[in-house]
Amino acid sequence: MTTRNLDALFHPGAIALVGASSRPGTIGAVTARNLFEAGFDGPILSVNPKERAIRSALNYHSVGDLPIQVDLAVLTGPPETLPQTIADLGAKGCRAAVLLASGPGSADAALRQRMLDAARPNLMRLLGPSCLGFISTGPRINASYAHLMPRKGDVAFLSQSAALATAVLDWAEGRGVGFSHVASLGDKADIDFGDLLDHLAMDSATRAIVLYVESITDARKFMSAGRIAARAKPVIVIKAGRSAAGAQAAVSHTGRLAGADAVYDAAFRRAGMLRVYDLRELFEAVTTLASGIRLNGERLAILTNSGGAGVLATDALEQTPGRLAELAPETFAKLDRVLPNGWSRTNPVALAADAPPKRYADGVTALLEDPGSDAVLVLNCPTALTDSAEAADAVVEALAQRPRAPVLTCWLGNQAAANARRHLAARRLPTYDTPDEAVRAFGHLVSYQRNQTMLMETPPARSFDEPDRDKAKQVVDAVIGAGRSVLTEVEAKAVLAAYDIPVVETRTAASPAEAADLAAAFGGPVALKILSDDIIHKSEAGGVRLDLRTPAQVEEAAELMLAAVRERMPQARLEGFTVQRMVRRQRAVELIAGIANDETFGPVVLFGEGGTAVEVIADRAVALPPLNGRLAREMMERTRIYRRLVGYRDRPAADLDAVATTLVKISELMGDLPQIGELDINPLLVDENGVIALDARIVVHPSASRGTERFAIKPFPTILSRHIMLSDGQEVLLRPIRPEDEPALGDMVRRSDPRDVRMRFLGSLKDFPHLMAARLSQIDYDREMALVTVAETGEILGVVRIIADPDNEAAEYAIMVRSDMKGRGLGYRLMNEILDYAQERGLARIFGDVLRENLPMLHLAQDLGFKVRPGGDDPTVVRVDLNLADRIHTVTSAGDAS
Repeated sequence: MTTRNLDALFHPGAIALVGASSRPGTIGAVTARNLFEAGFDGPILSVNPKERAIRSALNYHSVGDLPIQVDLAVLTGPPETLPQTIADLGAKGCRAAVLLASGPGSADAALRQRMLDAARPNLMRLLGPSCLGFISTGPRINASYAHLMPRKGDVAFLSQSAALATAVLDWAEGRGVGFSHVASLGDKADIDFGDLLDHLAMDSATRAIVLYVESITDARKFMSAGRIAARAKPVIVIKAGRSAAGAQAAVSHTGRLAGADAVYDAAFRRAGMLRVYDLRELFEAVTTLASGIRLNGERLAILTNSGGAGVLATDALEQTPGRLAELAPETFAKLDRVLPNGWSRTNPVALAADAPPKRYADGVTALLEDPGSDAVLVLNCPTALTDSAEAADAVVEALAQRPRAPVLTCWLGNQAAANARRHLAARRLPTYDTPDEAVRAFGHLVSYQRNQTMLMETPPARSFDEPDRDKAKQVVDAVIGAGRSVLTEVEAKAVLAAYDIPVVETRTAASPAEAADLAAAFGGPVALKILSDDIIHKSEAGGVRLDLRTPAQVEEAAELMLAAVRERMPQARLEGFTVQRMVRRQRAVELIAGIANDETFGPVVLFGEGGTAVEVIADRAVALPPLNGRLAREMMERTRIYRRLVGYRDRPAADLDAVATTLVKISELMGDLPQIGELDINPLLVDENGVIALDARIVVHPSASRGTERFAIKPFPTILSRHIMLSDGQEVLLRPIRPEDEPALGDMVRRSDPRDVRMRFLGSLKDFPHLMAARLSQIDYDREMALVTVAETGEILGVVRIIADPDNEAAEYAIMVRSDMKGRGLGYRLMNEILDYAQERGLARIFGDVLRENLPMLHLAQDLGFKVRPGGDDPTVVRVDLNLADRIHTVTSAGDAS
């Protein structure tokens, strides 16, 4: 992951166009026109071996002839010339290139590699090949062959498709939408979505980021950069290629259900992005989210002068994650005072066709104050009785003292509504043409808020014991050692039992007679299943019989089962039967839970309604590991079966915590055992008394990698956890911070002296709000590290952290020790631990900003080898800097610092 030299793309000092042309209709000519006419205020130099001048500017015959160093080059030549041109540009000091020419394509990997090899010696960055180009409206760069220069705006648009990028530019121009940057990524030989998200997250000219994605190349980079960008500003994505054809090769139900599009959807949600499904919806979402409106819930109140429009909006709401608000009695009382007798007294609130402007103002004010409403949609249909623009002005005036109030507007019609829409847009109130568009926008806000909440949610603490990893590994290794790829039902259940997932007792029999003997030993009704590595779904082959009550019934059923299976699947190798006690839970629900492996994002967890018709029902949700309890519950809530699990009528709620815990255990299992490619628990029975796995299937393959290396999101690094001894003899746990540490982290800050808090945060901190604590406790372990020391009571005594740059070269550190723990060597020990980690990670430099008055911290930094220098514009802050190659490791100190 790197943003190295991307400044040469976004802010070049000089630009070269290699392959410029004066021949009309060529890429070289169109790009030359765009570059020269955009208004870039630096030098633009053209290169063409046959031209004397391009657009009245002196032309150079080769890259070697360029008289000055250029930061950015735009290349339009044929693919076979690209490697040498890139090498020549790099030798001249060029740091970035846009490759407009048709690229080598996926079939010519050798040519693609030659391009990368040519760029590598000079760390030159490549955008493309086969891309439309790059546009930046601030510095007036149009390094593309687009047919127009977009107007200036604050939306960055990143597109994998050149043709779609031009279509979006044309669409946006007609609607007055502007952009800060437009980048066409093409074949993504070097610069990809992750790189650009990293840069744009910190770009002050960009308020929202829009992605058109066809594929992701580096999932972990994308997820890490995407989560950071989505914390800073709205990221909206449209994904092409939504078919599930790639899942057909899967062995398990889980593998087939977890199609590629479902996994992309899970990835976008986990990254805090908002996914939309067509271009119109894309820019609707940009308009809505860029307005700054944020919700605290999903309940919508509707105010309208037309009952029909209110019904249309209510109907549309059913297709979104939002719901109609239930108005409070005090709200009805307020509305009774300002609305005429006989008003609807329901939500939607109908104002009547003759509603004057003041009625609109009073109505929206009352609904905004309603405790059960999270947003208000104001609808207006033009009538001859009132003026639409005056109604809009009344709404604007009512909201004058409520900046960014959660209000959406829809003034229907064309000519009569035009002025009203202009007035609303001038006030930056989101306005839409139709009720369904407005309600869809509300759905965008709800979905976005949910995803953002998941980014910042504090999950519950881990509530179950450590699994028996060695036992599970022994089972899997034995199967692989025997040359098999599919575990038997008994073996699969043994793996689940090692992770304390409740399973029904299951035994194997080699013959019908032996199966009858096992049934007698169970002493009650049993289930009989065929045992064969070649039979994936036993019920489809006639290999399942349930509720057999006597040994004789079991033996007879086994004989009939053998005949049926041999007839339906004569090629299958039959090893015998499994016999298990029948589980009777009259009110239990059948679920499916499992693991699938996605080609791009690696392992994923799947949950949904189970049973024999699982693929027909296709009620499922997919999530990326690692999971915690809150993420597991959120995944459950996205399924239809969840409505049954929460209870209804005389049905008690199922044990939802037990289901969530099972999903978390599955997530841990796939991290511990990289050999597992697919896993099905189907059915997983659940009722108010807990869960139990009735059947399980696991597919394995040899693997030398660590399980978590496959994850798109780096999980908790358990290896860094251990106990350490402080200088006063106290033993504490040193480990990476967890999301569930948020309350303890806040407690540590609140129990510290205000002066120590000011030293840590470089300013006074009256409170330690949830969002700040959540951001500090929910870190991206791939980019950050925070080590905490924890007492036996669970209290956090100190924390040290580093945040690395995308190039993994330098990291900023921060440290805080609880005030009553100072003077015990804790701060010194924490600094050495984080510096050890930084060196092992391969970082070259650690730096930090320290208040000049924080003498203990400055002394500690100097003892550790940090150099002190001015901190920039703020005279109260100094910068401390350590080259890790020069570090001398020490372990003791007389003092401590905050």
